Amino acid sequence: MSMPLVLACGALAGELRAVLAANGLTDSVEVRYLPANLHNRPDGIVPALRALLDECGATTADPDRPVLIGYSDCGTGGHLDALIDELPHLRRLPGAHCYEMFAGADVFAALHDAEPGTFYLTDFLARHFDALVWQGLGLDRHPQLRDDYFGNYTRLVLLSQSTDPLVTELAVQAAAQLGLTFSHIHTGRTGLGDAVLVTIGKAASHGA
Repeated sequence: MSMPLVLACGALAGELRAVLAANGLTDSVEVRYLPANLHNRPDGIVPALRALLDECGATTADPDRPVLIGYSDCGTGGHLDALIDELPHLRRLPGAHCYEMFAGADVFAALHDAEPGTFYLTDFLARHFDALVWQGLGLDRHPQLRDDYFGNYTRLVLLSQSTDPLVTELAVQAAAQLGLTFSHIHTGRTGLGDAVLVTIGKAASHGA
């Protein structure tokens, strides 16, 4: 049996490793990552996935090889789902983005309805806020743009996967930099874990 394949966003690397380790699948799944900075240019996600699928020989269906795309829609505007319609042996993560996946659809909808002007961070984005957000948006060079980018936001919500206090500290600092109030919800990794196990867990366990 071919080893199951995951092609994932680099921003999920730590969480995916934790999920695989917790389920004894670390050595039973092939995982390849795309750069996390595609967060800032989601139009590049599907072309990068196509190239990686070609490289891995995964553009044709193999009944013995489940393939999980480690992205939600993530700003692709439906182009990722179009790719999956074209290659129906692929599966992707649930939801519109990783925030919805981690929080769960109902919780995320309630958060959005309560305050649409919310900026979300995961553990990864909290740890890499300066590189991906502050510098990524040019705010280190042009801090006056903060109000242009975030003037309609009122709060920052950390959706944490771990219980590392450093993640919370970094998220609090990020909220202060953006001039937003801070809130914290611990989500864990259940959403990601469920998607991984449903798509590749049984096959990986059988192959091991």
